[in-house]
Amino acid sequence: MAWWGRLFDARDARVRMALLDLSGLGYLLIVPHSASVPTPTQWTLAVAAFAAALLAYRRPVVNLVAQTALLAVAICLVDDVTINQVGASWALLEVTMLAARARTIWLAAGLLIVVDLTASIGDPLREVASGVVGLGLEVGVPALLGLVIRANRELGRQALERALAETRRRESDSRAARSDERAAIARELHDVVAHHVASMVLRVGVARHVLTDLDPRVGAVFDDVHGTGTAALSELRRLVAVLRQPDGVRGDAALTAIEPSALPSALGAAVDRARQGGITVEADIDAAIGRIDAVRGLAVLRLTQEALTNVARHAGSSARAHLVVAVRDGAVHWEVTDDGGDPVGDHTSTAVPAGGGHGVTGMTERVEVLGGRLEAGPAGTGWRVRTVLPNTLPAESAPRARAAPAGTPTRRPA
Repeated sequence: MAWWGRLFDARDARVRMALLDLSGLGYLLIVPHSASVPTPTQWTLAVAAFAAALLAYRRPVVNLVAQTALLAVAICLVDDVTINQVGASWALLEVTMLAARARTIWLAAGLLIVVDLTASIGDPLREVASGVVGLGLEVGVPALLGLVIRANRELGRQALERALAETRRRESDSRAARSDERAAIARELHDVVAHHVASMVLRVGVARHVLTDLDPRVGAVFDDVHGTGTAALSELRRLVAVLRQPDGVRGDAALTAIEPSALPSALGAAVDRARQGGITVEADIDAAIGRIDAVRGLAVLRLTQEALTNVARHAGSSARAHLVVAVRDGAVHWEVTDDGGDPVGDHTSTAVPAGGGHGVTGMTERVEVLGGRLEAGPAGTGWRVRTVLPNTLPAESAPRARAAPAGTPTRRPA
């Protein structure tokens, strides 16, 4: 809103009164009068009007009564009543803008009309008629202007209420849409994905018991597939529970985070799983990672799993990958790079690795929620993904974990 629009705001009444007093002083000192200089009585009435305007700026009705009384005295004692007339008219404007009830406005206007008409008592009919016409300027203009400002203020308030109601409606619709979408995803996960994964796990379990003369390496593969499928089923059940009742599991750290002390072993398991897929992985994992908060710990684990999966998918089993997880000044520095290996996809893109998936998109969203920024792009002949997760929790609120024993190696050799 422009400054002149804010000038009529209820909070700026003192500014309006100060400007009105300054204009009155200018009138008395600069504007020529019929007399050579204002009389002492005129100065006294003017100063009283100025003081009443400043002292009663928060009480428009009190200010109006004071200004009207001073106008009545000025009509009786001085010839030039301009200062007191303007003060009473402006006080009527303030009452019209700020009065809580319409009756107060009309009573104030009636009081000012009565006082103005007292100046015409005993005058000829022509002068009385001229005074009545002058009431349009002295009473009608401030009352009309105050009503217009009052109406505009009410329209603005109603528009703001409608905007807030529309915002609340959109948020409600958005929550309902997200709830429906979560329910649909939960049904698909439960009825389709979980069903097929359970079937695969069951068949692998049967195969392990039926095929007795297996090569030990094949049996190890069966065991790994069975364990992976069982873990996937457990994750699916937890994910379905989160999708169906997000409020009911919001406080369950097991569904939204990982125990910090278990993070190093979980990262080691992710690295070992990538190595079982044929990738050569070199891991530098800071022992202090076991003392970060649970939310960032889960993010680091998921980023590592997704990044190593992308290395296997896009660089092939002949790739060499390097994982770095370090804690510096409370921030977690995470990075995964690979040498390109024998790529199945295309590593020339500077945005997202080829393959059409949403892995990097999901990683980016997870990082941004925690206040970080994911960088993904070519690095030499390979690909590099890295980020820094800042510490957004107070030091005393971070979960405590057992420190790693002295001498624990922080580098996992290839």
